[in-house]
Amino acid sequence: MKAMVLNKTGPVQESPLKLTEVLLPEPSDREIRIQVRTCGVCHTDLHIVEGELPLPKLPLTPGHQIVGVVEGVGGGVRQFVGGERVGVSWLNWACGECEFCQQGMENLCEEARFTGYHRDGGYAQFAVVPASFAYALPEGFSDSEAAPLLCGGVIGLRALRLTGAREGQRIGLFGFGASAHIVLQVARHWGCEVFVFSRSEEHRRLALELGATWAGQVGNEVPQGLHAAIVFAPVGWMVPEALKVTRKGGSVVCAGIHMSPIPEMDYALLYHERTLRSVANSTREDARELLQVAAEIPVRTEVEVFPLDQANEALQSLKAGRIKGAAVLRIPAE
Repeated sequence: MKAMVLNKTGPVQESPLKLTEVLLPEPSDREIRIQVRTCGVCHTDLHIVEGELPLPKLPLTPGHQIVGVVEGVGGGVRQFVGGERVGVSWLNWACGECEFCQQGMENLCEEARFTGYHRDGGYAQFAVVPASFAYALPEGFSDSEAAPLLCGGVIGLRALRLTGAREGQRIGLFGFGASAHIVLQVARHWGCEVFVFSRSEEHRRLALELGATWAGQVGNEVPQGLHAAIVFAPVGWMVPEALKVTRKGGSVVCAGIHMSPIPEMDYALLYHERTLRSVANSTREDARELLQVAAEIPVRTEVEVFPLDQANEALQSLKAGRIKGAAVLRIPAE
C-alpha cells in the first residue's frame, strides 16, 4: 500500500514526508483495518513532522483524523462490520486501569497511545485501530467534511467546555483554523457571542460569515470584556494578550499540544481569579458528543482538499496560514 512516511524530521519546506510502498497492516484481536478515504491535516502533524514533539518511533506515518470504511476485522470485534464508514481520532488506546482512566480521564492515561504518533496513521491507504477507539460517523457529512471533526472539532469542544462557557457569554478565539471554525459554530449553537482574533483577513471574513460577533487582530480594542478565551495558535505571546481582554473570574484555555514559550507576564493578568489552563488530548466521550452535536447543528466544515502525495504541500500551506478552514488529504483507492 502507499503511505506518506516520515523517516527523518525536518522543516516542512524541505518536504520530509516521502511517498512509500509499505506492507499492508494486519488487524490483531479486537482491531479493525480501515481503507482510508480521507485524513485531516492537523497542527499536531506539523509539530510531529518538524520534530517539535519527541517521537516514540521512526519511520512513522502521521495522520489522526481518519475517515474510511472497515475493510477487515480481527477476532472478537462486534462493534463494526465490513463496509461500514468509521472515523478515527487522536486517542488510539488507553489502558482503562490507571487512576486517570478509572476517574473518567482517559485522555490523561499513563499508557495512552495516539494515532499517527505511537501507531501509523491515516496518511496512507490503510490503517489499523482498536475497534473500541473508532466511531460511527453521522450521515450528512462527506468524507472530506467529516475529517476535521475528528480532532479539530473534538479538541475544540473539550476546550470550549473547559472554559465553562454558558449561554449569553462572550467567548474569544485566538487563531482561526480547523478547530476554531468548528468551535465558533458550537458556541453560537450554545447561545454565546464569539469574538475572533486572526492576522488573516480571509479568516476574519470566514469567522463573520459563520456568525462571529466581531473579528479583528490581536491587540485591537475589543468592544466588551470576554468571559473566556481559547488560544488555538501555538504561539505563547498570545496567552497574555488573551488574559488582557478576559474579565474578572474568566478562563483562558490553551488548546494546542505544543506552544512556543509563554513570555514573562505581570501577575495582574491572572489576578481577580482568572484561570489559565491547557487541554490535553480528548476522551472517546468527547468524540461521540462532538459528532452528535455536529449533526444536530449541523456544523459546516470548510475544507481544502489535497491528494495524498501532496501532504507536504498541505502542511506547508497550514504553516503559512493559507488554509481557509481545514486541510484534508484525499487517499486514492489504488
